[in-house]
Amino acid sequence: MITTWIFFAIALVALALLAYLATRNRTKQTDIDGAISMIRSIDMEAFRNLLDPAEEDFLRLSLAPKQFREIKRERAWAALAYVRCAGRAAVLFANAGQAAQRSSDPRIAESGMQIAHRALRLRLYTFQASLRLVGQAVLPGANNRPLSSLIDEYERTAETLLRLRRLSNEQHV
Repeated sequence: MITTWIFFAIALVALALLAYLATRNRTKQTDIDGAISMIRSIDMEAFRNLLDPAEEDFLRLSLAPKQFREIKRERAWAALAYVRCAGRAAVLFANAGQAAQRSSDPRIAESGMQIAHRALRLRLYTFQASLRLVGQAVLPGANNRPLSSLIDEYERTAETLLRLRRLSNEQHV
């Protein structure tokens, strides 16, 4: 009987937490300019360099194994910081896309739908990349697959968002 009440209490707390998160995100107003400023805040060249397999091969050949593992671990943690920033950007992109979907202009609404879908895909890539980068940080000697799909998806989403901004500016002129 007590176990049932404990499970009921846990379920009630989880439901309250989900309701809070849903209403908190709904009350935040995100505009396109905020999402675009997030795009510009990420140094994609540095991020690419951290994930570049050729750079990793160069370091593997140039450094002693212990030094290589230390550097690879540090690079994985640094890349994880970029991935987290890209994840936060994906949330802003999704919010901007959802706002654009409510536009009366069908081109803007369609672009908003594309951004929202791309942002969801980007968020999934960031989750996957986070897990892989933590694995690289913990086991730096393991050979890992490149994360170029995350960067490609981020750039495609950013391009779509910039296109939406141009469309929005054309509508307001």
